[in-house]
Amino acid sequence: MDKITKRTEDFSQWYLDIVQHAKLADYSPVKGCMVIRPNGYAIWEKMQKVLDGKFKETGHQNAYFPMFIPESFIHKEAEHVEGFSPELAIVTTAGGKKLEEPLVVRPTSETIINSMFAKWIQSYRDLPLLINQWANVVRWEMRTRPFLRTTEFLWQEGHTCHETNDDAEEETLKMLEVYREFAEHYMAMPVLCGRKTDSEKFAGAVKTYCIEALMQDGKALQAGTSHNLGQNFAKAFGTEFQTREGGRDFAWQTSWGVSTRLIGGMVMTHSDDKGLVIPPRLAPLHVVIVPIYKKPEEKDAVISKARLLADSIRAWPSQKADLGGPISVKIDLDETKSPGWKYAEYEVQGIPLRLELGPKDLAKGQVVLARRDTSEKNFVAMNDAPAEIVKLLSQIQEGLFEKAKRFRDENLRIVDSYDQFKEVLEKHGGFISAHWDGTAETEQAIKEETKATIRCIPLDATEEEGVCIKTGKPSKRRVVFARAY
Repeated sequence: MDKITKRTEDFSQWYLDIVQHAKLADYSPVKGCMVIRPNGYAIWEKMQKVLDGKFKETGHQNAYFPMFIPESFIHKEAEHVEGFSPELAIVTTAGGKKLEEPLVVRPTSETIINSMFAKWIQSYRDLPLLINQWANVVRWEMRTRPFLRTTEFLWQEGHTCHETNDDAEEETLKMLEVYREFAEHYMAMPVLCGRKTDSEKFAGAVKTYCIEALMQDGKALQAGTSHNLGQNFAKAFGTEFQTREGGRDFAWQTSWGVSTRLIGGMVMTHSDDKGLVIPPRLAPLHVVIVPIYKKPEEKDAVISKARLLADSIRAWPSQKADLGGPISVKIDLDETKSPGWKYAEYEVQGIPLRLELGPKDLAKGQVVLARRDTSEKNFVAMNDAPAEIVKLLSQIQEGLFEKAKRFRDENLRIVDSYDQFKEVLEKHGGFISAHWDGTAETEQAIKEETKATIRCIPLDATEEEGVCIKTGKPSKRRVVFARAY
């Protein structure tokens, strides 16, 4: 098995090694695109299932819109086209003929969805309209990395229409909270919730909110965004409705999304130098049983007991671990690989628990349970194994979150001068809480000089008189800076 680069030697290569060796994704013949392999796609399916359930619980319905968008639609909202124009892929020829109007391959769907909303919405009785789409999008990226930034990626995008700005703002923050809860409860990835600056907000939005996570190399990752679009797209596409008072108004809208980037965030939050670590609530496979035998006469007894164990584990109540269904179990019956090779392979793939079972274990009525997160091994009575597995999966999930939260908290530093800011950034990285004068000019100057950006203005930030670290001008509150993916 090829060696995985150590995080301390080359974090970027370590990440790529894990993506490859854990068989999450591979490089595509198309530059900048990736092939998501079954191991990676199974994680995405688990994410989809959880999020889709949460969207439906909050009243949203799934729909699907075309991936080809008339180029004129993109130009209808000025900020939108300016924000996306360098990344657009445009089709000019189809069916052997030049198209009368070029088609943009979907970078996001605000425009084409609004063209339909304008048809569907006539009255306040049609509101709120709550739609979600699971789809792929294309953004022509110059520098790509599997899951984190690719030319084509998978995501969900919610699009909603409301009667008032207050309703839209409530929706925007509600969906941000859905993302926060998913990131922390399922991904075991602590996040900061905040608002983007005007320079960093989504092209065409009035406000953009985000969840920001901290990776093990001290860089931030924007893990999800929720946008209050105001009436910008509604005005561009004529999405109007008759109000309760009998007048006319434009719909107030939101959009929000997360993508397969979450898989990259999960890898960089939890994995180690042995390979992938997956939080149990998102693990496609929770337990792998490795039967161990040398003599033919031992084989039948060991495999028979392994099958009985697997059935009892699957049937055991797993609600306390909140796995979204039964515990998933695999028995590895491959006789071409040694147990040692299998142990290493399942470590690389991040299977949360490994159960070892041999003739001596049968004689003693026990099994060996090995945890992926801590590498601890315990001998457990065979009859107690299902209950112990549920307990351990819960402990692994909680332990991963607490470990990541400690790292995040230890790497969120407060600074009051520009020299201190630059020193912390070079020595430690991480999140830096500092005062900023609120101007785009200062924000850009800091970015150009240090490559650090304002990740968010935290939602829980309190007013605090201070002075900007760069200009010395007055500041009302601190913002969070970091270098980011």
